[in-house]
Parts: sequence; C-alpha cells; structure tokens
Amino acid sequence: CRLMNYKISIIIAVFNGKDHIEKTINSILNQEYQNLELVVIDGGSTDGTIQILEKIQSKKLKWQTEKDRGISDAFNKGLKLSTGDYVNFQGDGDGLLDNKVLTKIFQNYKGHDKIICGNIIRIDKNSKVLFRTKLKSIFKKHSLLFKMALPHQGMFLHKSFFKENGSFDINFKYAMDYELLLRSYRDFPEVKIIEAEIAYWRADGLGEGKTLGIFKEYLKIK
Repeated sequence: CRLMNYKISIIIAVFNGKDHIEKTINSILNQEYQNLELVVIDGGSTDGTIQILEKIQSKKLKWQTEKDRGISDAFNKGLKLSTGDYVNFQGDGDGLLDNKVLTKIFQNYKGHDKIICGNIIRIDKNSKVLFRTKLKSIFKKHSLLFKMALPHQGMFLHKSFFKENGSFDINFKYAMDYELLLRSYRDFPEVKIIEAEIAYWRADGLGEGKTLGIFKEYLKIK
C-alpha cells in the first residue's frame, strides 16, 4: 500500500512579475510529487501577470490579486489560504530546480521535523549562477545570530511552526523570514538538512541593490 504522504503548500508573492512568473509556477505544478498546492498572492499587478494567472488551468493553483502591504503581508495571506502540512515560500523569479525535488524530499519521509531545508542556487537576472549554498549536515542555531543561515526558497516549515511562533511581521520589508526564525530562537527546533540543491533564488527582487536597508533590518531584528 502507498504511504500517506505530506501535503505541501508553496506560496508565491508577486507584483508585476510577468517575465518569470510562468516559469516559476511551472516548476511547481510540474512536480512529480502530486500532493501539493500552489498559492499565488499578487499585489495588484498591472503588467500582464494577472493574464498569465488567468490562463493556467490547474486544480492545484489558488490565487488572488489585491493591493497589499508588501511581501510579509502577501506571505501571511498565502498562509491563511494554504492547507498543506509543510509550507515553502518562493519569489516570482525563483522556483524549484527540477520536477523531482519534492519527491526526493517527501516521498518516503515519515518524520515530524518542524524545519526541513535544502540548498539553493543564487542566479542573476539573466539566470547566470552567482553562488551555491552549502549547508552543513547538522545545523547549529547560533549561526542565525550572524545572518539568515537558512535560505527560504529551500526551506519547508511545518504548519505547527506558525501556530507556535506566529506569522510574518509586516513591519519588515526585506528580512521578514529572518525575523520569524530569530523570534523562535529560544526553543529553536532541530533542522532536517537536505544536502541536495532544490531551488533557485533570483537576484532581481525587492532587496536587490538594497544591502544597506537589509542590514539595517538585520540589526533591528537582532
């Protein structure tokens, strides 16, 4: 008999992302692993993103469009719509590496880890590789005191993590994922590390060229 497998919710926040959103969506909907849903939260795009969403015929896709207060707000809306056991967050230009990613992680997974995380490939706006992360097999939480040491494109959070720690703080524009992890620092759960590369992170998002603003948020969060 088949194992009961976990349902995975992947949330994409997008605003005027027509250049890459279709490719990112396809990287998720074309997954070999079937027990998933894709939740796209659009911030009121005017560039053709909505038309792309309207033409996609898939029962696995949920989407909505309305003005929001930024990525944190969009992610929180996505959380409210999602029904999965584990949640992953992608930007409109990111996406999963290939169609076997979720199968590799979840097909035979019977654990109850609150955080599962794999490596990501950082790419520029033309898809050229900038760097690859190399997560150590055992994650030590003190690394979070220096930087965001778990890339959110490669991270799957169990829904119980949000019940215990709350959702994203909409006062943060760039480092909302970092703030959420540091908020849970005292009772930080063990992290199951997947040593494979599982997702892309495109370098043309909201934080591109905003290094000073990002570091100011890091300082405030710490």
